[in-house]
Amino acid sequence: MHAGLQGKKGSPVVTVNGIYEPRSWTDWTQGFQYGSELFQFDSTGDSFFLNIAIDNIKNQMTSHVSHFGVHDHGFNNLSTYGNLLRLINEGKVDKNDWLKDYCQLALKLSASVQAQRWTHLPVGGFIYSFNGPHSLFVDTVRTIRILVAGRMLGHESSSENDIHINLLERACMHGMVTAKYSIFYGEGRDGYDEWGRTAHEAIFNTNDGNFRSPSTQQGYSGYSTWTRGLSWAMLGFAEQLEFLQSVGQLAELDDIGGKDLIMKTYLRAAKATCDFYIENTAKDGIPYWDTGAPGLSNLNDWRNVNSQPFNDFEPVDSSAAAIGAQGLLRLGNYLKDIDKENSKKYFSAGLTVANTLFGNPYLSSDTDHQGLLLHTIYHRPNGWDHIPEGSKIPNGEACMWGDYHARELAYYIQGMATESYYYTFYKDII
Repeated sequence: MHAGLQGKKGSPVVTVNGIYEPRSWTDWTQGFQYGSELFQFDSTGDSFFLNIAIDNIKNQMTSHVSHFGVHDHGFNNLSTYGNLLRLINEGKVDKNDWLKDYCQLALKLSASVQAQRWTHLPVGGFIYSFNGPHSLFVDTVRTIRILVAGRMLGHESSSENDIHINLLERACMHGMVTAKYSIFYGEGRDGYDEWGRTAHEAIFNTNDGNFRSPSTQQGYSGYSTWTRGLSWAMLGFAEQLEFLQSVGQLAELDDIGGKDLIMKTYLRAAKATCDFYIENTAKDGIPYWDTGAPGLSNLNDWRNVNSQPFNDFEPVDSSAAAIGAQGLLRLGNYLKDIDKENSKKYFSAGLTVANTLFGNPYLSSDTDHQGLLLHTIYHRPNGWDHIPEGSKIPNGEACMWGDYHARELAYYIQGMATESYYYTFYKDII
């Protein structure tokens, strides 16, 4: 559990010998820490986790709401304020009008702050990463959930000269640009173009808005696929499809092509990335950290055998699997009434991944280990992942987003299995 973790040097990010430690880059994991406490309460009914989550959200999360320097608002603030608001509206938390208003206000302000981090392009634009206005991260396609939530709560952002910013329109513009420039479709954009390949970072010339090149911060190369970025895209596009399917026609999107075009674009991106994941992971559904990692050449036929977290050449990333599994399942569910064959393919693949994650050697059974999901990777190029004694690669450690998404995945599957609820980021927000 994360309840006893201390943050004297920063938010806990990854474990080292089973103990959570911070990693300096940006403070993007604290929402996963406190969001995990909320899921723990939701699953067990133990008010200890609820009370500590509320205290932590009140005392620690305000700075994340007002943080203009990051693209991570959908991670930090929907995981905390969003989940807490959902619990209140579902009646799992005693009725508290002040707490409800507090969460709604936090989500509105977070959406507005995130929307200001914007690079205009000749067509559309995007929320730029902490690298600067030239940089589009594929991860951020899941952050746009915060803009959707803000719009659902009736909020608009304002800019210079009181220009109103429609949050849903801005979210969809970001999604469209990500689908165009961060996802590849086998159309010959470069010599490594392949259906579903994903670039972690897309670089733009901010003088004229032209796309310049694929790049990466945490992957091996701009011309290979960092698998956690791939997973963020799988889940982000699938969630946006679910949201758009749940609402009627939206005239506010007409200026960017309309709802139907947006959904068609998102569906193509979701299918491509999910197909790439299926084709480029181990037989049991667990990916290695990057599909171009050079050591994979030493792992014979690695796509057609089960994952090997204790090999001597390249680490797996179970956190990418926890995120990607949910993307596969959501896409499968979205397609159930319109494309039964593909629906079954994606749903079955998602269950395969989940089945692997929730057993040995991925689910921790060591009560002295603070992590839940083992064999995760944060930043392989920077060497930020612990290599245990006697091993040649990182393994055996957990990360905060991996633990959160393992809980979220289990909660999502439980709701479908019991036919008692279908969990989405927008459910019970209002």
